[in-house]
Amino acid sequence: MPSTTRITRGDLEAKLRDVSGDVGETVEAAKPQLVGGAVAGLLLALIVAYLLGRRRGRKRSAIVEIRRV
Repeated sequence: MPSTTRITRGDLEAKLRDVSGDVGETVEAAKPQLVGGAVAGLLLALIVAYLLGRRRGRKRSAIVEIRRV
């Protein structure tokens, strides 16, 4: 049976504020973990890039031996 009450603009705004408030609180609570994870991921990527670069440099570099005659 359909309801005869109409949904007003105020009802919609109140419900959206309710939902967005819950999301905002969740984001604020998770922000420190996200920042920490992002920093750790960036640090790990830098270390891996450094190690792979060293390995590639060692493979491609020539060993030059100088001897005095």
